[in-house]
Amino acid sequence: MAKVLIITGDAAEDLEVMYPYQRLLEEGYEVDIAAPGAKKLQFVVHDFVEGFDTYTEKPGHTWAADLAFADVEPAGYAALVVPGGRAPEYIRNDRHCQEIVRHFADSGKPIAALCHGPLVLAAAGVLKGRETSAYPACAPDVEVAGATWVDSAAHVDQNLVTGRAWPDHPAWMREFMKLLRTATS
Repeated sequence: MAKVLIITGDAAEDLEVMYPYQRLLEEGYEVDIAAPGAKKLQFVVHDFVEGFDTYTEKPGHTWAADLAFADVEPAGYAALVVPGGRAPEYIRNDRHCQEIVRHFADSGKPIAALCHGPLVLAAAGVLKGRETSAYPACAPDVEVAGATWVDSAAHVDQNLVTGRAWPDHPAWMREFMKLLRTATS
């Protein structure tokens, strides 16, 4: 079965890494997690608490990255997943991470990005002229990158499937799986 790459780092949203990871394994795909370095990552749990203007953050699971961005051979993967959380704020600055994203965008392979994940796509320069959903607070960032922000649980723009945050998982992954199955059949 085909391989799928998840790119992330410390402070990624726990659910946004683990849900697609396990969903893809369930479907029989081989999944690798890449980060700035091959090490144990610390994920976080974001929650929406009544009375707070933004989400809260608590420690989540730890999980080992399989390989460093610099060691990724993107041609060996059928699709890319970019979870949110705070990890995208810093992984977007890694040139190897940007090169990985550009490979998937340029080759038309399926890309799923959620929450703050589109910040990585923006930094890689692949959003110009595209439509993308994202966490609403990221709308100005994706718009500056030349994209149109769409308030959607699962927005599909060609090979790109985006959503707002972990509550969108079912719709987001449903649309991504359609693209992935077509690409790998």
